[in-house]
Amino acid sequence: MVAGVAVSDMALTSRRVLSSRAAVLLTSLVAVLSVVTGVVNILSPQFGPFVPASIQQVAGFTGALTGFLMVASAIGMRRGLRAAWWSTVVLLPVTAAQGLVQVSVYSVPLIVCSAVAFPLVALTRGRFDRELSLSTSQLTAGVVLGGVLAYGTVGTYALRDGFPGVSSLLDAFYFTLVTASTVGYGDITPKTEVATLFSLSVLVLGVAGFGLALSTLLGPAIEARFAAALGRMTQTQLESLERHVIVAGYGELTESILDELGDDHEFVVVVKDASVAESLRERGLNVLTEDPSDAASLDHAGIDRAAAVVAATNDDGEDALAILTARQLQPDIRIVAAASERENEEKLRAAGADTVISPAVIGGRLLVQSALGDESAEETAKQVTEGESRE
Repeated sequence: MVAGVAVSDMALTSRRVLSSRAAVLLTSLVAVLSVVTGVVNILSPQFGPFVPASIQQVAGFTGALTGFLMVASAIGMRRGLRAAWWSTVVLLPVTAAQGLVQVSVYSVPLIVCSAVAFPLVALTRGRFDRELSLSTSQLTAGVVLGGVLAYGTVGTYALRDGFPGVSSLLDAFYFTLVTASTVGYGDITPKTEVATLFSLSVLVLGVAGFGLALSTLLGPAIEARFAAALGRMTQTQLESLERHVIVAGYGELTESILDELGDDHEFVVVVKDASVAESLRERGLNVLTEDPSDAASLDHAGIDRAAAVVAATNDDGEDALAILTARQLQPDIRIVAAASERENEEKLRAAGADTVISPAVIGGRLLVQSALGDESAEETAKQVTEGESRE
């Protein structure tokens, strides 16, 4: 009966993971179609009889822009961000409407995919529950860049008499963006001394703002490349793990646990021995070279998204520390432990383990039962070792 419930829970978990992945995949597909459809209709417009040509052209341009925003949403959904889910729910009707307005044969796939993706994304809301966490540097970069653009736009519009060609806020924003990004097309140039000085201030502040923004964006990417070169899991790989199993530490029992998990379940091994970590990594396994009893290590392993924690090394003391830390971080997570010594079973339970199994005790009992003529002992051992289960 227990095995049947476990199989049912695993099947439910698998369906939830597949549905969330399908939502991310469809969102990515809509993003690509939106960009392609917009670009194609800009280059080769096919104006329909019911929508004015000017509106169709605007829809093509904004459709490409919406597509890039959808790409960002898809990346955020892959990380399980609730903000990305909300942006996707808002943008999907927009992409469908833009496809209808463009009135083109190229927009049909966009409309269909948007219509199919919307209910799927809406139904998977519970799978995207991570809050968007921005670092202080990222927040600072966003505020600085936004402030510079606002300063340049308002100032340019206020001094528009010194900028021939600037007659609206859009013109002022265009000049600010071109100047701050150092593109400098030269179509709008200052004609007065005040306008020139103001342009210099926009240039200096803009370069600083864009430089700060790029550093906050490229910094994590460069860090990820270094992590990959050093043989560590990247932050993206860690964040992609969902409903996975955290194997805390490595010992004689751990190998059989990894074999049992196999390719059917996502898992990550947290071990502080660099040589052990390297040997596991060479086998293509997810490994973190960190202390499994440290709270930061379990946070890196995604304990907030994990389905269970398994502690089964040869050291009951280290297992108890790992269990205690995991229970403090996630009071509701399921924790399973293996006791090397029978007298430590209650200690591991007291540390926070839901289930404690002593392989030595179980093996000893089966051996004695078999020696005393119990024919079912060998059959029981086969069921355990071969992974068979009966409801």
